[in-house]
Amino acid sequence: MKKVTIQDIAEQLNISFSTVARALNDHPAISAETKKRVKEAARKMHYRPNKLASSLRSGKTHIIGVIVPSLSLSFFSSVVHGIDTVLNGQQYSVLLYQSEESLDREIKGIDTFLRSRVDGIIASMSRETSHYEHFEEIRKRRVPLVLFDRVTEKLRVPSVRIDDYRGGYMATIHLIEQGYRDIVHITADQELVIAVDRLRGYRDALAAHGLPERVFKGPFSAESGRRCVSELLASGVTFDAIFAVEDFTALGALQELQERGVRVPDEVGVIGFANESFGTLVTPALSTVDQQTIRMGEIAAELFLKASRGETVEPVMLDPILVTRASTARRLG
Repeated sequence: MKKVTIQDIAEQLNISFSTVARALNDHPAISAETKKRVKEAARKMHYRPNKLASSLRSGKTHIIGVIVPSLSLSFFSSVVHGIDTVLNGQQYSVLLYQSEESLDREIKGIDTFLRSRVDGIIASMSRETSHYEHFEEIRKRRVPLVLFDRVTEKLRVPSVRIDDYRGGYMATIHLIEQGYRDIVHITADQELVIAVDRLRGYRDALAAHGLPERVFKGPFSAESGRRCVSELLASGVTFDAIFAVEDFTALGALQELQERGVRVPDEVGVIGFANESFGTLVTPALSTVDQQTIRMGEIAAELFLKASRGETVEPVMLDPILVTRASTARRLG
């Protein structure tokens, strides 16, 4: 079947090619009545615009590249949902790439996006990212770049993130208010900004109440939580609560405690961070810190739109939201 062109519509309506083209692009010089006729004819004739030709003329592809560490985490998929909601409303398409926490894959993803001539890139860094030359390349090409969640001040680009320090402080204070006094924190084994800030919040909350700190390090994983609990129980160290850097680690700790016959939350309380979707499905339900994921995605998209218009954009810091559930609902007294 022959592809319908603007010229075909022009001949059908007996008007000029340029009139049809401008009507389809809502040019103000074209009357509302003509626009209506042209768009109705285009619909009936099954006209589809040539996006390649359009992008060559305008220099815009209306495609945004989004890099996330993993879409298997509801945190990142939820942020992407927020990004897509805003950009879809602005006639942009979203091209997704997962780094799988690999620096090499992250570099490859950025190269792929730049070769595809995307209009902008929105990214959350991998755990392995320790240098930023590939992100600097985006800036050199004058492609708008926005970072979310895992950000760095070294790049000086628009960004949106949660206040991880405050989230760590809130989670620890909540445990203290529930009567826990020997609180362990499981943090990342890499110097991620989000983990460092959550650790600072934990430490400051304990210091404010004159309580000792105990820190374990490991990857973001359920296995890391299990290993921490196993080592604690084997060492005979006294502890009555665990604050994990993220929910999967908290889940592993929770499961290991239960399998060892430790009652949660009466003997040991457990709280995570991120508000992953499984938190309400486990028993006891997992207390956590919500990161306003959809709002984070919406703001990331809005920052891109502002940057693409040449507007000055300041970093955005969102407030964390404490979500208390059964895993920390200790019965006091």
